[in-house]
Amino acid sequence: MPLLIARSQRLTQVAANNAALVFDSVSKSFGAGAAVVQALRSVDISIESGKVTGLIGPDGAGKTTLMRLAAGLLRPDEGRIYALDIDVVEHPLEVQSSVGYMPQRFGLYEDLSVQENLDLYADLQGLAKVERSARYQQLMHMTGLAPFTRRLAGRLSGGMKQKLGLACTLVRPPRLLLLDEPTVGVDPVSRRELWAIVYRQVKEQGMSVLLSTAYLDEAERCDEVILLHEGNSLGQGSPQSFSKPMKGRTFRITAPRLGKRALQTRLSAVPGIIDAIIEGEQVRVVTASPGLPDLSAVSTDNNALHAQPAEPIFEDAFIARLKSGQPSRAVLVTQAQHPAQVASDTGAVIEVKGLQRRFGNFYAVKGVSFSVQRGEIFGLLGANGAGKSTTFRMLCGLLPVSAGEVQVAGLDLRHAAARARGRLGYMAQRFSLYVDLSVLQNLRFFASAYGLDRVRSKQRIAWALETFELTDYANASSGDLPLGFKQRLAMAAALLHEPDILFLDEPTSGVDPLARREFWQRINALAESGVT
Repeated sequence: MPLLIARSQRLTQVAANNAALVFDSVSKSFGAGAAVVQALRSVDISIESGKVTGLIGPDGAGKTTLMRLAAGLLRPDEGRIYALDIDVVEHPLEVQSSVGYMPQRFGLYEDLSVQENLDLYADLQGLAKVERSARYQQLMHMTGLAPFTRRLAGRLSGGMKQKLGLACTLVRPPRLLLLDEPTVGVDPVSRRELWAIVYRQVKEQGMSVLLSTAYLDEAERCDEVILLHEGNSLGQGSPQSFSKPMKGRTFRITAPRLGKRALQTRLSAVPGIIDAIIEGEQVRVVTASPGLPDLSAVSTDNNALHAQPAEPIFEDAFIARLKSGQPSRAVLVTQAQHPAQVASDTGAVIEVKGLQRRFGNFYAVKGVSFSVQRGEIFGLLGANGAGKSTTFRMLCGLLPVSAGEVQVAGLDLRHAAARARGRLGYMAQRFSLYVDLSVLQNLRFFASAYGLDRVRSKQRIAWALETFELTDYANASSGDLPLGFKQRLAMAAALLHEPDILFLDEPTSGVDPLARREFWQRINALAESGVT
């Protein structure tokens, strides 16, 4: 009885505060027996009406499960859920008529045009035909899709697809909008435009928004954030309420006599430092408690180190919450672990001059020139459709060059593409894994594709499983892996044949901050060993 009274009082208080969404001691698990996975554990949250609330957490934290529960698509094992004062469990259809839900993989019909997709979702949502013309005009103006209504959805860029997905969700304006990582794989310009659309709905419609994201800079735009980890709620409040207590625990450190990668590796091993990441020519560190710990082990000459306080941001607080009590762990891919035979010269390993690629009359890449030095980490930046993936495919010998000169690993791709591919590793944008195969089966397949003999294949697969910490997942289906582990597997597969040059096409898109840090530690270690 006391529990029921406490719950009743809490729900009464929430109703008085006009909450748009309430989770009251909600738990949800999947599977049975030894295979059971606890997705949410007694979660208590409330989403304020007319606000944007961010749902933050690493892969497997329970974000998507929470979203699907809120949308009435799943039933909780325990607890109650109220959306817009409606019991979601008892009246799921009533909730779904007032709640808009855009999942990670929104169900656009790629063989239908933009207009036809809008018509389909208007039919599904019961929007009266007399209201459609005005609503379509608003949505097309708001998303910038007005010139593309006849274009097939499958031919839109990633950013435009997300805008169309959001427009379809908003065909009939919901009172509560649920967005599950809507900006994954979207370029920075399109991300800003999507955020502008969301805030316009809040301002003009009084809409309440719950939005999950893997980008912590987006979390800082929210009115409130909820931090999930392993199915538990670790806190809820404004972004500032998380970052303010981090005062005195964030620093920027430089060491002119050390390279920034070596400095990061050494700082990561210092007791009392829970996070160390490269920012430009500096390393940003987060400490377990206020003040810097003893850094004498980092450099024999203390004068070579320069440290200054840094203003804490939400990302610092996020990492501190998740890694509290754990030291920052350096991930190493040493020469002993990755014994690639790298040439001793330090000159350019990639030379591109006047590169062009045409598709009919359309120039996907035009007049691009650059060079990359051995052991360098070189980035290609650009919006969706800028030509990044097309350039990568040409550099890997997977797509013919229309014009220009390309030399990779000392070989002219126009005449020796097959030989050049033997010295390259390529990690595609969507990882190119076989989702129906296990982790081990994927590695065996790629080892065979790269022409490794049986003995070498066995050695390299053992190296990959150990180095990328995939041993416990060797027999797991790759399609069931969290995104961060899929990234590990794809990178391991690309390195099986010990390439001199590694091409990575948007490898951290949608990956949570912890997995992104681990990825960059591996990349830095590879660059230190001479891999470009």
